[in-house]
Amino acid sequence: MTRPLEGLLVVDFSQFLSGPLCALKLADLGARVIKIERPGQGDLCRTLYLSDTEIGGTNSLFHAINRNKESFAADLRDEGDRARLRRLVAKADVVMQNFRPGVIERMGFGYDAVRALNPDIVYGSISGYGDEGPWVDLPGQDLLAQARSGLLWLTGSAGDPPMPMGLAVADMLAGNALAQGILAALVGRGLRGEGAKVETSLLEALLDFQFEVLTTHLNDGGKLPRRAAVGGAHAYLGAPYGVYQTADGYLALAMTPSLRRLAELMGIAALAPYLDDPAAAMRERDAIKAIIAQAVRGQTTAHWLAILQPADIWCSEVLDWPGLFATEAFRRLNFIQTIENGAVSLSTLRGPLRLDGAALTSGRAAPGLGQHTQEIIDEFGLNRTDNGAADADRPSETTSRPGNPIADTITKRRTS
Repeated sequence: MTRPLEGLLVVDFSQFLSGPLCALKLADLGARVIKIERPGQGDLCRTLYLSDTEIGGTNSLFHAINRNKESFAADLRDEGDRARLRRLVAKADVVMQNFRPGVIERMGFGYDAVRALNPDIVYGSISGYGDEGPWVDLPGQDLLAQARSGLLWLTGSAGDPPMPMGLAVADMLAGNALAQGILAALVGRGLRGEGAKVETSLLEALLDFQFEVLTTHLNDGGKLPRRAAVGGAHAYLGAPYGVYQTADGYLALAMTPSLRRLAELMGIAALAPYLDDPAAAMRERDAIKAIIAQAVRGQTTAHWLAILQPADIWCSEVLDWPGLFATEAFRRLNFIQTIENGAVSLSTLRGPLRLDGAALTSGRAAPGLGQHTQEIIDEFGLNRTDNGAADADRPSETTSRPGNPIADTITKRRTS
């Protein structure tokens, strides 16, 4: 399968999770990603992720997030390495970084410096909290960004303490947001011949994640939502929306045709006082959910699903990962793939997109530190002594196809 970004060259200075996730999305779509790493240590994510799952001397997250990339070792404090990198970014279509504001500029690879070398570059940046303001120098770390964004305060039930999500949601959302912005900038460059600087931050990505409920808050006299006392799932949605314990597990209840229909199907007579008041689902949410919770505990999850699903009550069992993997629905997605790199072989997930019916799988595991340095130096002529940055030094292969403005622009830049 020819992927839509084949022929694009991405030079990625980022590390940890948010930036490398963006680069992974571009790589899955066909871009060539050259990951810049510090000699000897590499991306700190190789060793600092808090997990005891190690594969080939590198933790599992690094492999998951950096598959299908090349590694170029360069010390940004060394002028010889910086000179080679200047020649490399002059040939790139995309340059990315996720250092704190000011750091990459001091190293000589901020947007203005790169644009001087490569005027139509698409330059992507992720920070913690933007590039100005009192938080600009604070650590741009996932849990801390969640805490400042309001997400922890909003999540869970009323009696719960602030509840972080069970994964690095700020990094994931920011990486995906940057990928979207870079793709849009590439289309814009294909249409108008101009590059762009694309920026986001962990905080902005988390605010966007909450845009639905924040819009309600901003137009509701500034009132704060109140988390449900029972089975909290969405602060702005009324009963029965939430998660309830059954006799052998948990049941998620979402939308229903009516509270009366739910009460009839489940045989909950205690809901009768609330059935004729359309506003009760929100105003009396806690009382209604407490009654439902008591009833749900008396039967198994399968019992409730057998009654509710045929009646078009939106509900689901709550699965852990083994439970999910055992389902036929998951099996049909073919979502687990094996990736390899020399002696390293591991299972991970493929990209979530399918193009023309084909899943975006990739069999190449994350690179060893500096594994491709010499190959890249030789291919791009990075050791030459002149300061040229001509497009003629680009690799000759292109993926130009009629009617593809991105690929056509690459062809023009590489052959002009």
